[in-house]
Amino acid sequence: MDKGLDAMFIHYGIRREDMAIIKNICETNDIDFDWFKDEILKEYHEIKMKNQETEEITIQKIIEKALKNK
Repeated sequence: MDKGLDAMFIHYGIRREDMAIIKNICETNDIDFDWFKDEILKEYHEIKMKNQETEEITIQKIIEKALKNK
């Protein structure tokens, strides 16, 4: 078992094993995983780290912003 800090968790709030599942889903659905990770997951994690509410509208805005930057 790896006892060090999980870099994926630090940057995205998601464990490495769970990130592998997300990557697989992205690949299955022809979504650029790096884009998804950087534009959506990282933004979501930053909001959670600030203890801000993550209501449906917040998540919708994250996705809309990411799609505009694509």
